[in-house]
Amino acid sequence: MSLAPVRRQPFLLSAGTVLVAAAVGAVLLWWGGGAVAEAPPGLPDPGPTTAWLLPASRLGMQISAVATVGLLLAAVALSPRDDGGRLSPIGYRRMRAAAGAASVWAVTSTVAVCYTLVDLFGLPAAQVLSLRAVLNFATTVSLGQSLALSGVLALTAAVVAATSLRPGGALTALLLALGGLVPPVFTGHAAGSGDHQLAVSGLLLHVLPVTLWAGGLLALAVTSRGTTADLARAVRRFSPLAVACLTAVGLSGLLSAAVRLPSAADLVGTRYGQVLLIKAAALVAIAAAGLAHRRRALPALVAGRRGPFLRVAVVETLLFAAAIGTSVALSRTPAPIGEETEDLATALLGFPMPPPLTIGNLATAWLPEPLIMAGALAAAGFYTAGVWRLRRRGDAWPVSRTAMWLVGCALIIVATSSGLARYGPLLFSIHMIQHLLLMMIAPILLALGGPITLALRALAPSTDPRWPGPREWLQVALHSRLSRVLTNPVVALVIYVASLYLMYFTGLYELALRSHAAHLAMVGHFLGAGYLFFWVVIGVDPAPRRIPHPLKLILVLISMVLHAFLGVTLMQSTTLIAENWWIALDRPWGAAPLEDQRTAGGIAWSFGELPTVVVLGALMRQWMKADEREARRRDRAADRAEAEGREDAELAAYNRMLAELADRDRHVRR
Repeated sequence: MSLAPVRRQPFLLSAGTVLVAAAVGAVLLWWGGGAVAEAPPGLPDPGPTTAWLLPASRLGMQISAVATVGLLLAAVALSPRDDGGRLSPIGYRRMRAAAGAASVWAVTSTVAVCYTLVDLFGLPAAQVLSLRAVLNFATTVSLGQSLALSGVLALTAAVVAATSLRPGGALTALLLALGGLVPPVFTGHAAGSGDHQLAVSGLLLHVLPVTLWAGGLLALAVTSRGTTADLARAVRRFSPLAVACLTAVGLSGLLSAAVRLPSAADLVGTRYGQVLLIKAAALVAIAAAGLAHRRRALPALVAGRRGPFLRVAVVETLLFAAAIGTSVALSRTPAPIGEETEDLATALLGFPMPPPLTIGNLATAWLPEPLIMAGALAAAGFYTAGVWRLRRRGDAWPVSRTAMWLVGCALIIVATSSGLARYGPLLFSIHMIQHLLLMMIAPILLALGGPITLALRALAPSTDPRWPGPREWLQVALHSRLSRVLTNPVVALVIYVASLYLMYFTGLYELALRSHAAHLAMVGHFLGAGYLFFWVVIGVDPAPRRIPHPLKLILVLISMVLHAFLGVTLMQSTTLIAENWWIALDRPWGAAPLEDQRTAGGIAWSFGELPTVVVLGALMRQWMKADEREARRRDRAADRAEAEGREDAELAAYNRMLAELADRDRHVRR
């Protein structure tokens, strides 16, 4: 493929990407036995058509998903804006191309739903496929639901991308597309392994970064018809994201291999391990190509030469295509570890039944949650980098705020990856400790850490209004309509309190115990709801609306009462929450589930009020400081008025009010 056709006909690179991915996937499907393996005697076989069409539809999903996410990422962050803040012509073209790619994604998802159903039945497609059967599979079976949800999100992203002209619409479409990547992860190879929590979270940590990385590069390569100055700026912006994605992909790949392979010898001794090595080699080659981008292609772009960038981009994109084809083949290649678990407890928990609870086990029996751990470490790293940047330029930042932020991040890791995570699904009382850490203690510390203030001070403003940067995006988010709604004190209180009762008095708690996706959503909601509430009442960061301190005090007292009422309700309840889960789990040690539930209520009622006392203390301290600042402001205004020989405006208004009251009193006496 020569350089000139790539510049004139970007679709040639897209076609080459599809062909390379399909060729590599087909060869490795044959090599790994994912397409030609015969069904065991006595079991039905859907035939070779399904054996090839199913991975082909999965390949179409992956390639179109990569293109969709990459084009939307380029429209949001790698394209200039026009003078009115709308999408520029190149951003508009990327949005329309993303709409087309997302439509293909939706179609291939539909095909995948159909042929996954055929594969499960093991019969020819003509005997299985009907509208009723497909709809039933897509709405009632988890595997079908995940593929169907992915397609629905892709179709929604296509509609948004096709009808939006502003960056906000592009961001909405990007979030929808990223959401569409998630559902299939929870029903793939990783979800069936014994350590499915590690495997699924590790795969999420792999899929999302690699899609952003590959998609962003593809978007820059096939939509590079802007000026070389704009392209150089886009590549410079994309480079740090690519490095972060490379790091996440490498670490998550090692984790996935450790979970799926019993020993290092299986890397070379099994077909699954061999295909995994091929994928790792492709990623290493991509990293080398990325280094060439930084050393040769970017300086050439800055100098006004587009050729070196396009040549390296073509090579890197085709390597990504090979890696995608390898991933599809890997998803159909039998893994060394079987899909069936040994006992019911392992099937429910994702790990064997641990020994009885002790302090030592809580401290040592860690169950790492890679996704949340990576997020907490990244938050701590970015915060530390911001503090370091301020110190470098001679600005001060309170050590207490840094300490609170870092401790808050550490508590998130402890709550989700220590022995608390291993014993949380076994004991409601341990889950309640996790709940308090994630929804009260950690959010309090994070809100007092002032991350938004730090970001606004540490991030440099953009020098070109056509290219808003992270600081400008943060300011837009702070002043958006959504922020004003969420920071309404009533809304923040309802989200914070209502979620407690919905979690424990509906089926959501049992769903979070049975589904890792629901568990991750629960953790995210606990942290988000807690941070939002405490940002409103004691946060040191700027907020879209100012709330008087008396109202903040009322909010804290209401939340304290409702939280205590939840604890008392759990203590006195005679109905076992998530009863089916505890019966199926049949824990052989420890307190009975109902007794443990009452212990959890006692923890929520007693220890849950301690953080509220801290919040009240912080709020009163902020209130007194605000009064002191207001008093000093008034004194300075009065001093200036006296020095200028005039009466202070506020003092004059106060005197007029007193005079009016005196006149009114005299009229009443008469």
